[in-house]
Amino acid sequence: MKNTKKIPVVGDGSWAAIIPFVLITSCFALWGFANDITTPLVKAFSKIFRMSVTEGTLVQVAFYGGYFAMAFPAAMFIRRYTYKAGVMLGLGLYALGAFLFFPAKMTGSYYPFLVAYFILTCGLSFLETSCNPYILSMGSEETATRRLNLAQAFNPMGAMLGMYVAMEFIQRRLHPLDTSERALLSDSEFATVRDMDLATLIAPYLVIGVVTLCMLILIRLMKMPKNGDSSGKIDFGPTMKRLLNVQRYREGVLVQFFYVGAQIMCWTFIIQYGTRLFMSMGMGEQDAEVRSQLYNIIAMGVFCVSRFVCTFLLRFFNPGLLLRTLGIGAALFTLGVIFFQNIWGMYCIVGVSACMSLMFPTIYGIALKGLGEDAKFGAAGLIMAILGGSILPPLQASIIDQHVLFGMPAVNLSFILPFTCYLIVTFYGNRAYRKKWA
Repeated sequence: MKNTKKIPVVGDGSWAAIIPFVLITSCFALWGFANDITTPLVKAFSKIFRMSVTEGTLVQVAFYGGYFAMAFPAAMFIRRYTYKAGVMLGLGLYALGAFLFFPAKMTGSYYPFLVAYFILTCGLSFLETSCNPYILSMGSEETATRRLNLAQAFNPMGAMLGMYVAMEFIQRRLHPLDTSERALLSDSEFATVRDMDLATLIAPYLVIGVVTLCMLILIRLMKMPKNGDSSGKIDFGPTMKRLLNVQRYREGVLVQFFYVGAQIMCWTFIIQYGTRLFMSMGMGEQDAEVRSQLYNIIAMGVFCVSRFVCTFLLRFFNPGLLLRTLGIGAALFTLGVIFFQNIWGMYCIVGVSACMSLMFPTIYGIALKGLGEDAKFGAAGLIMAILGGSILPPLQASIIDQHVLFGMPAVNLSFILPFTCYLIVTFYGNRAYRKKWA
């Protein structure tokens, strides 16, 4: 029989509770790093392999496809074993995917990188499926959404580091030839430039692979709480039937799909948006890309600060009310992104990030509230909803590839997709507030 003794939970002031909370919270930063070192590489891969924007978004398809593929297997694994085991397996797959960037680079081909991304994000799926409900279990249900917002606040810190590394150690160090100049290279010249760029691109992934392995060893050696760990019985069918009978959960999964899609679209295509804008101001392509990534980092900094502010506000306001308010704000800022064709459009993208800060963990917390042991499979459904980050960006990219639509830059008009997503988030926040789900 498994040992079900609980270690003290967060809030009792003991190190036995705080250290595991800190270690699991650190994992939020690790997958934030992976997400946001990858986002600007859609543009980088398009340039390195001379592809369209749509082909470049296959990075996001592979990346978020891994989340979708592993969510329910991860839930079954942690139901059979423990949250700790799920975290460790997630870290192991994360490290393996990162190390696979080296053989991918040796092939000189695009598609092995997609395989590496897929394996890496299978690990991230295990991590998110394990860590989010694990944090919810480390204390009282009354403070669960606030506790998850606090842990999630460290996700954008890792994301900011990932963006900075992408800008300083990848984008800025790529060969200065722009897209049009690369198109004129002979096959041998193209191969030389491509291989130089790939050597630059893989280095940060190899480093994060080592860091992830160190975290895996540390968690393996640490005694972790067993809050919420079950006897290991897997009742998939009955559990799913119970979950699907819960309206706030059903709707939460759908809304999370659209929210994640909107987040990835805004943070991916800020590069294309800013590159068009700054090139129209006379910048070269590489300088325009780097400047756009700087705005992306600023947006993430605003997101991070807003996450802490919103976590504080949750002490006083209903989560559904805050979700509705920030959904309206995000939709209005996105209209600015669409219709402004100057620097104010970039400012509006930064404003969107401020509004997004509350959304993921709050939708998550509302959807899983009161689910008890079913939260493990419930978490898997919400992680599968991250598939929105795989499906929606290619749709936006296909609009961007049109260059001009209805007399407007297509990249501007493409933000109608995130705008629609934020309206959906707003409606869910309103329903949560009106029905007192949160």
